[in-house]
Amino acid sequence: MRREISEQKSQSSCASANMTATWSKNKDTARIVIIGAGASGIAAATRLLEQGFRHVQLLEAEDRIGGRIHTIPFAANVIDLGAQWCHGEVGNVVFERVKDLDLLEKSGDPSPHFVRSNKESLGEDQAKALQNFMDSSATISEADYEGSVGDYLTQKYWQNFPSMDRAVAKEALDCIKKIFCGSEACDHLFELSPQNFLTFDECEGDHNLSWRDKGYKQFLRVLMNVQQEIQPEDLGILKGHVLLNKRIAEINWQGVDELTIRCWNGEIITADHVICTVSLGVLKEQHKQLFVPALPAPKMGAIEGLRLGTVDKFLLEFAEQPLPEKMLNFSCLWLKADLQELRGSEHFWLEGICGFHRVAHQPRLIEGWIIGSSARHMETLTEEKVLEGLLWLFRKFLPFDVPHPKRFLRSQWHSNPNFRGSYSYHPTYADELRTGRYDLEFPLAADCGRPRVQFAGEATSRTHFSTVHGATETGWREADRLNEFYKVRA
Repeated sequence: MRREISEQKSQSSCASANMTATWSKNKDTARIVIIGAGASGIAAATRLLEQGFRHVQLLEAEDRIGGRIHTIPFAANVIDLGAQWCHGEVGNVVFERVKDLDLLEKSGDPSPHFVRSNKESLGEDQAKALQNFMDSSATISEADYEGSVGDYLTQKYWQNFPSMDRAVAKEALDCIKKIFCGSEACDHLFELSPQNFLTFDECEGDHNLSWRDKGYKQFLRVLMNVQQEIQPEDLGILKGHVLLNKRIAEINWQGVDELTIRCWNGEIITADHVICTVSLGVLKEQHKQLFVPALPAPKMGAIEGLRLGTVDKFLLEFAEQPLPEKMLNFSCLWLKADLQELRGSEHFWLEGICGFHRVAHQPRLIEGWIIGSSARHMETLTEEKVLEGLLWLFRKFLPFDVPHPKRFLRSQWHSNPNFRGSYSYHPTYADELRTGRYDLEFPLAADCGRPRVQFAGEATSRTHFSTVHGATETGWREADRLNEFYKVRA
């Protein structure tokens, strides 16, 4: 019902049902413009070309393709500044596309390591118990649960660890909450709705399949039908269909015929169909200026209600691996007094760090993760200040010396105007607005059913949001929507 009302309110309508008969476009002549060359945009473009559409154009604001997939050379081979793992096997379209190409590798099951800010490590039994708790609490199955994920997790935690030393248990709970926030991209769990778990369809299998020494860009090359031996910049079937550095200022969908797209440099591009794959963060910041006329109220409600969180990475390359052989990772537990002192210092943003771990096929690297407001503040600091804070943290927590790294990188997804965040989540605020991804997904179509402005990207996926496979599915979904429209008319 919601979607029907939304489409009735669409200001893009055919003058009459007879417009269907007068629409003269077909696969040979229809002009399709896709905004954004991330996973969803590339999936949509390659699918459309495979389906026989001839005039498909990708407009990308960055100077590269890939979106939040960003593989770059670093240290021993490559690293991913964005999407890093293939999450699951059964029902995962990414896995299905590459499973026979020897690109993925099982993650194994490294033992967790929890270190307190007084340099003490939790015992092996305690660490395993905490890890087991996280594994068993990774979803909410009670459809009628009232409250936030933070409420749910806190209640369940104290039921599981009633006899643990109270101070240590509180430190561990705070750490676990940050780890969950890193997984879901929220600032804190008390703003996260249970709907984030109840609507997500988790793929069975290994959720941390690595791309060996090739990076996530290999999946994009598979989508574009690029042979592995071809040069990295080769676009395969997208050659001639991608324009870089094309940031969009306006999408005018007034009327019933062609749409007008205005780039920031003043260039005007016309199209019969537009597939918008820009991130939810960009939509939140720009939709009022980007779309003329304004979007229907349900879609604006979804843009306002859903969130795009910030999760950033640190990548430190050393002359040799500084972590002891048996320490594959470590998470940080702050003593109460140390945390209070930290909050009053210039290094306050370090509280948002979840932990650090080694990287597969990168023997000299340590990778760290930071979330939420701490990550957004970190992005405003100089690289030197960030590294200074990280080295201070290592001295605070680790009972051994960590030397100054040879090289250091950090991601900055929020401050990039073409992303404004990392991946989406469903907050309790969206529940209050009675909105969701279904409102973000629906196209702006003419009354005769002709799609004019379509929406794709991970945030529009109802069941696989925040993942590359979800983003890919939405690109295919919108390509298939157009294919069905023209198939009926053929």
